[in-house]
Amino acid sequence: MIEERQSISQEPCDGRPVEMLFTAQKAMSDERRMRFGLAERRAALARLALAIRKFEADIVQAMATDFGKPEAEVFLTEILPVMQEIRHSRRNLRRWMRPVHVGSTLIGFGTAGRIVPQPRGVCLIIAPWNYPFNLCLGPLVSCLAAGNSAILKPSEMTPATSGVIARLIADTFPPDLVTVALGGKEMSQALLALPFDHIFFTGSPEVGKVVMQAASRHLTSVTLELGGKSPTIVGPDADIETAASWIAFGKFSNAGQTCIAPDHVFVHASIRDRFVEALRRRIAAAYGSGMTSPYLARIVNDRHADRLGGLIADALATGGRIIVGGERQGRALAPTVLEAIAPEAAIDHEEVFGPVLPVLTYDDIETVIGRINARPKPLALYVFDRDRARVDHILAATTSGSAGVNLTIVQYVHDHLPFGGVNNSGIGAAHGHHGFRTFSHERAVLQNRFSALPLVFPPYSGRAARLIRLAKRFLG
Repeated sequence: MIEERQSISQEPCDGRPVEMLFTAQKAMSDERRMRFGLAERRAALARLALAIRKFEADIVQAMATDFGKPEAEVFLTEILPVMQEIRHSRRNLRRWMRPVHVGSTLIGFGTAGRIVPQPRGVCLIIAPWNYPFNLCLGPLVSCLAAGNSAILKPSEMTPATSGVIARLIADTFPPDLVTVALGGKEMSQALLALPFDHIFFTGSPEVGKVVMQAASRHLTSVTLELGGKSPTIVGPDADIETAASWIAFGKFSNAGQTCIAPDHVFVHASIRDRFVEALRRRIAAAYGSGMTSPYLARIVNDRHADRLGGLIADALATGGRIIVGGERQGRALAPTVLEAIAPEAAIDHEEVFGPVLPVLTYDDIETVIGRINARPKPLALYVFDRDRARVDHILAATTSGSAGVNLTIVQYVHDHLPFGGVNNSGIGAAHGHHGFRTFSHERAVLQNRFSALPLVFPPYSGRAARLIRLAKRFLG
């Protein structure tokens, strides 16, 4: 999502070039490693929580301006997850920061080993437009918890929200700890040219490849939170009302602009009609007024709205049918359900990223599994069924970044679970202790106490040779 939006300044929030801000943070990184301890990190997270509460009204208004996001949905999907992440990190930080002592080995007998988490240093966090607050400030929580500094690059496609983030950060932290760089493609390129110690990027697989290539020039470690087509399977023994409710929530929240939203649904032929009717009722109950519903966000811009309109038109031109919704006015698009999708339809191959849900019917679960495995590994996979053996078989036979059973998208806000993709859908993990580890270098420390290894130092003859042969027999 690295695109230029002229309404945003091409400078950081304090007006200094990014190179100067990076240099200032880099100059403090060695001192911060020594002095940014438990108390300082907890205090920084507490300041962030206070700032979020202070700017709540501005955040809500900014998202209404950027893409008509309902106030309740702003709290549920943007603010509360970040506040939960802060609370969880502050409560567990003492334990996370402790060195982890490890057992000995035959060769390491007489030594004491431990793993010591250290800050990586200066980090770059590039956030997308679909959850512009959550996906910018959430990684920052883990970054600060691990003792790092950060430059944040929010999306130029949500200028009002990005402006609030810049003001919030400037009001809360010194720029040598956290600062915001606003701008479009040129700003992103300038940031990616710098030798950061870690880059955390959330966006599309295509742009993720660009970020990874740029990071390779400095051998910078990366976390890539990407996306793809997240399949959903509704089995023959599914609770139909539960499936319809969770799928509608997961798909149409944020107008479907969610990287782990159900992208398409495979429904067993035996329950297909009942499921579609239940889904129709649930959509009507949640978004009765369709595209003008106050509970439905808008598409982020005209270009993305036109893309979604093109996917629907192409699906219809290749034999597809609309069974729910389809109405569109500007950036407002009603929750839409399609059926009879042809294999050559673009929507069958492209990530939808909008409130359009293809429903596909199946008879044999192995055919569905084969189709899922033939495509890039998804960020999420969902299964609705009360048959535990069938659910376990689907989970064992497929791979995805995360999986949900009889629910959707909530795995993202579970702080005890790692969140991340696999291959095309991402690299690395976030949230809770997993996020702390992502932003930490796990340093191996081995200390000699009474190691016997000098007994086998060269020359390799006599006693040394006998001891090596003895170890070989023991380990063989």
